[in-house]
Amino acid sequence: MIIEQPAIWLRWLYPRAIWRMNRQEKAVYLTFDDGPIPEATPFILDTLKHYDIKATFFMVGDNARKYPELHQRVVDEGHRIGNHTHNHISGFRHSIKEYSYNVEKANAYLHTNLVRPPHGWMRLSQYAWLSRKFRIVMWDLVTRDYSKWMTAEDVLNNVKRYVRNGSIITFHDSLKSIEKLRIALPKSIEWLQAEGYAFKVFDTV
Repeated sequence: MIIEQPAIWLRWLYPRAIWRMNRQEKAVYLTFDDGPIPEATPFILDTLKHYDIKATFFMVGDNARKYPELHQRVVDEGHRIGNHTHNHISGFRHSIKEYSYNVEKANAYLHTNLVRPPHGWMRLSQYAWLSRKFRIVMWDLVTRDYSKWMTAEDVLNNVKRYVRNGSIITFHDSLKSIEKLRIALPKSIEWLQAEGYAFKVFDTV
């Protein structure tokens, strides 16, 4: 299985999830997981503002609770919010009751109809429950900016190699990613712009 782009069988496993947007439109959807945190999110917001780009932030509810001013800044600057559970919990390690409670706990802070399961995995019972209440947004391209084996140039090259029309691109506003993103994020944006891609966020309905 290629990590950067999810395998077909994984897309089939969760068919109601959104893996990729319009394949006929030269546009991408930037997403950021795991924040907000003061060590990473402000740089990402400053970068997006510099290029006049909106993105979607899949937030951990407890981080939004701890850093309400960052959560509010994301909202005030016109970005979309998604739910990434309250404690970044794995679906396979928790019951449907525990998992649904954790998602709802996060949504008390996040107030969104978008959700992305941590690690992209969930039990089918959890998937069924989420599908009834949220739009499940997965990804078409994982930059792997979190990997200690990757350099900023590797992250940029993943974007160049795997992006395509409608790609949902996943970066992370996390401690593992931020030093690579300081170089890779602006370079990725500039390359995508040069290639003619527009930047979009998910509809609110």
